[in-house]
Amino acid sequence: MGLSKSCIMLIVIAGKERFAFKGVASNLVTYLTDVVKMSNSSAAKTVNSWCGFTSMLPLVLAPLADSYWDRYSTILAFSFIYVVGLVALTSTAFSWAWSTTNKISSSSAFLFWSLCLISLGQGGYNPSLQAFGADQLDSDDELPTTTDNQKSDKKSLFFKWWYFGVCSGSLLGVTVMSYIQDTFGWVLGFAIPTIAMVTSTAFFSFGSQIYRYKSDETLKCTVSLINIVQAIKAAASKLKNSKIVLPIDNSDTVELELQEQKPLCGNKNLGSSKELDEDEYPKSGNHLVKNAKVVLKLFPIWTMLLMFAVIFQQPATFFTKQGMTMKRNIGSNFKIPPATLQSAITVSIILLMPLYDKILIPFIHIIIRCEKGITVMQRMGIGMFLSIIAMIIAAIVETKRLEMNQQYSETVPLSIFWLLPQYILLGISDIFTVIGMQEFFYNEVPVRMRTMGFALYTSVFGVGSFLSALLITVIEALSSSRNGRSWFSDDMKEARLDLYYWVLALASALSLLLYVMLCKFFKSRTDNLDNEACK
Repeated sequence: MGLSKSCIMLIVIAGKERFAFKGVASNLVTYLTDVVKMSNSSAAKTVNSWCGFTSMLPLVLAPLADSYWDRYSTILAFSFIYVVGLVALTSTAFSWAWSTTNKISSSSAFLFWSLCLISLGQGGYNPSLQAFGADQLDSDDELPTTTDNQKSDKKSLFFKWWYFGVCSGSLLGVTVMSYIQDTFGWVLGFAIPTIAMVTSTAFFSFGSQIYRYKSDETLKCTVSLINIVQAIKAAASKLKNSKIVLPIDNSDTVELELQEQKPLCGNKNLGSSKELDEDEYPKSGNHLVKNAKVVLKLFPIWTMLLMFAVIFQQPATFFTKQGMTMKRNIGSNFKIPPATLQSAITVSIILLMPLYDKILIPFIHIIIRCEKGITVMQRMGIGMFLSIIAMIIAAIVETKRLEMNQQYSETVPLSIFWLLPQYILLGISDIFTVIGMQEFFYNEVPVRMRTMGFALYTSVFGVGSFLSALLITVIEALSSSRNGRSWFSDDMKEARLDLYYWVLALASALSLLLYVMLCKFFKSRTDNLDNEACK
């Protein structure tokens, strides 16, 4: 694989965590409706809000983790909270069967707090674990890029295999745990993810001897949260009221782009990485303003990625509703559960991920004659484009389904496998955009903000989840006010999901266009080193 033992071990640990989380989250709506006796709409809103909150929480916890703790201690502390939350959730499955009417409210409150503990644990655990995994690369690899293409490729390799491990764990969590929960009950269905997380934490602690740790000098940069907020306000005010000057030569001007030294030219007299760390972690408070500027600089790109996250909310909701009215028979007795098609996304990722390095990158290298193949931002753009194509296909299939549905009462004679192309395309787009997002946010923040960089990546999907719910609410209100029939009607003969998919495709196309324009003006830290180093 070309990665160190510590990297491989952390990838396995990340996969086990995804198995535990997906084993709970993927079928939680069924638990809420069948056991807790929530309505379908209430259960769906609860799960969507919880997933959005879980994805957003790293954005709050990452600055605290970067400022106050080293990553190893942060992972251990939040994994403990994570396990406590899973144990509490498992206990609700025990208690609910014996709960009387008078105890239902207290049991619901206990369920709420157990989910909050899981969110809190994951919020500090996930970004810290991935940043700690990236720390295991060679010291030179922690820089945004180098003139040594092998080191740059090694970092890209880490992110690809990290996502491969995460997807493998997610696939097992979705398929295996859903079957166990439906067949053997919720106590065992929640206990297995809990055991998986406990063993994951144990494996992580056992590997302490082989991990590579950052020096204390780069970790002891404690600041208060109030200072961070004040720094962001000061940076925003400065960016609004003053013109940013890009220096032509070496000057003392404080610029939006964080200038790097040139330790990559092979000159041993240029200094060690410690000198670079002093630039990354100045002892004065100016680094807070610089860090705030970095976040503000990434905000436009972050915003353009939200529509991609909105599209990825569809497989678990409306794609499944499409499949419920289509022909699902295999043979005479077995019917395919519509939700299982979601695994096609993960399967396509797992199958195509190894081919990315073996076929796609070499092919693009031959065409454009670039060792890296395509840049990180180009990768994200390709994934966004493929997600638009997926929505167009979804709209066309839904139009065909509606035409046939007018002639049949319930199930239309259109195979559910017609939905596979949109699922597979989303899986392929995931390979390009999600991996690109991880590497992009990792590269574009200072070393001390690496946990924050991964939190920015996860927050895209958190905000995307809330944005998707908001978009549905607005469209439902507008469509109902015109003719009294919502695009999201429970009667699939009257629902107009095809129009909704076209809206998503058009909004995503506009977002992609703006993204391409922003990319032309965006100056990354990678470009700075490529253009300035070793001249």
